[in-house]
Amino acid sequence: MGLTSTDIYLISPELALAGLALAVVLLDLALKNKTVVLGVAVVGLLVPIAFAVSLWVRVDGLVFARETGFNGSLVIDQFAIFFKLLLLGILVLVLLASNEYTGRFRRYQAEFTGLVFFSATGLMLLPAAGDLITVYVALELASLPIVALAAFLKMQARSTEAGLKYLVLSGVSSAVLLYGFALLYAATGTMRIVSPSAAEPSIAQMLTVTHAGLPFGNVAVLAGVVLVLAGFGFKLSMVPFQMWTPDVYEGAPTPVSAFLAVASKSAAFAVVLRVFYSALGDVSADWSLVFAALAAVTMSVGNLVAIAQSNVKRLLGYSTIAHAGYMLVGVAAIAARAGDAGDGSLGIVSVLFYLGGYAAMNLAAFFAVIAITNRTGNETVRGLAGLGQRSPLLAGMLAFALVSLTGIPPTVGFMGKLFVFNAAINTGYTWLAVIGVINSVVSAYYYLNIVRVMYLQPADGDARPVSANAPATVALAFTSIAVLLFGLWPTGLLDAARAAATALLQTL
Repeated sequence: MGLTSTDIYLISPELALAGLALAVVLLDLALKNKTVVLGVAVVGLLVPIAFAVSLWVRVDGLVFARETGFNGSLVIDQFAIFFKLLLLGILVLVLLASNEYTGRFRRYQAEFTGLVFFSATGLMLLPAAGDLITVYVALELASLPIVALAAFLKMQARSTEAGLKYLVLSGVSSAVLLYGFALLYAATGTMRIVSPSAAEPSIAQMLTVTHAGLPFGNVAVLAGVVLVLAGFGFKLSMVPFQMWTPDVYEGAPTPVSAFLAVASKSAAFAVVLRVFYSALGDVSADWSLVFAALAAVTMSVGNLVAIAQSNVKRLLGYSTIAHAGYMLVGVAAIAARAGDAGDGSLGIVSVLFYLGGYAAMNLAAFFAVIAITNRTGNETVRGLAGLGQRSPLLAGMLAFALVSLTGIPPTVGFMGKLFVFNAAINTGYTWLAVIGVINSVVSAYYYLNIVRVMYLQPADGDARPVSANAPATVALAFTSIAVLLFGLWPTGLLDAARAAATALLQTL
C-alpha cells in the first residue's frame, strides 16, 4: 500500500510541528524583531494542538477507538493523543518561560526553538509507534536535537561537556536498545508491537515458551528484554543508567533541563508502557518484579544523593531520578492483569495521572529557577537565601512546587503518589508502597530545606528584588494553578488518563 491522505492526517500534529520549526528558522532570517518570531512560534503551536484534538474526537467515535497508518507502523488512539497534547502543552509553557533566558543567545533563538520543536516531533511519535522500527527512528529524531540543545551555551565548558556526555551515552543506549530489538525479532519473527491485521501478528502473538521455568520462557526474549530495558533505562533516568542526568541538567541551558525532565520523561514512559504492555503483556509477571526492584532502587538513590547537592539544577536532576522511581511503581503494578487483581488498568491510569501532575509541578519548579537564576546568576541553593523577602511571589510559587514534589496535600503531587502507591498495594506490592512512602519522607529534607533557605536565611550581598518577565510569569502562574487544581479536583486529569489507559488496553 502507498501513502494515503489518511496517513497524512494521522501524522498531522507532527507534520505541523516540524513545519512550524522550519517556518520559525526561515522567518528569523527575514525579520530582525526576535519577539515577533517567538510570538509566531507560540501561536503557531495552536495548529498541531488543533490537529491533535481533532484526532482525539475522530478516534473517540470509532468502534475500536484507534486507527493505524503507514501500514500499521503508526497507531493513533487516545493513549497516543494524550501524550501528544501533554507534550504540546509543555512546549508552549517552556517557550514562554525561556523567553528572557534565551537572551543569552538571542542571535540563535530561532535555531534553539527549531531544535526543541524537532525533538518534540520525535517525542510525539514515540507513543504512537506500532512497531520497533518506528520506536527507534522516533527515538533518534528526539535525541539528536537534544545533543545540540544541551551544548547550546557553547561559551561555557560545562554546557559543551553536557552535550558530549549526552551524545556518547545516548549513542550507547541506542545501540543497546537496537540489539534488544534484534533479539526480540529473532525470537518472534516480527517487529509489530500492535498487530494491524491477522496476516501480520504482533510480538505478543508470536511469543513461544522454549524453556519452562525460565523468565519470559525463551533465552532470546530474556536477553532482548534485558537490553531493551537498559536502552529505555537511559531515557527514564532509571538506576543504574542515571549517571548522565545530574551532569547534563547542570550543564545544559535551564529551559533544556526542564524540557528533558518533563517532555523526554513523559514520552519515554509512554513507549515503555506501549512496548511492555502490548508486546510483552503475556509475560508481565516476569517483567513486573524487575520493574518493582528497579523502582525501589531508583527512588532511593535519587532521594539519598539529592540530599548532598548544593546546585539547584543538579538537585532537581536527582529529584527527577527519584520521581522516575515513583512512576516505575505504577509500571510494576500493571502486571495485575496477569493475576486475579484485574486488567492492569489501575497501574496504567496511575502512571498517566502522575505524568500529567509531574509535568505541572516540575515545570513550576524549573520555571521559578529559570526566573531567579537568570537575574541573580547564582544556581546554588544558598543563592536563594532571602528570596522570601526579595520576591514573595516567585518564592511562594517555588515553595508550592517543592511542597507538591514532596507529596504534601492539597497538591497534585500528593494525589499522584496516592494513586501509584494504591495501585502497588492492590497488586500485592505493599512493600514497594512502603518504600515509596519512606522515600517521600526522605525527599522532604532537601525540598523543604530550599524553602527554609528562602524564608529563614538572610540574603548574601545583593538584596535587590527579583522578578520574572510577563511571559515567564504567565507560564509560572499556569503551572502553579494546575498543581493546586489537580490536587483539589483531580477528576479532569484522571478522566483523560482513564480514556488513554482504556485505549492501550484495547490494542491487545
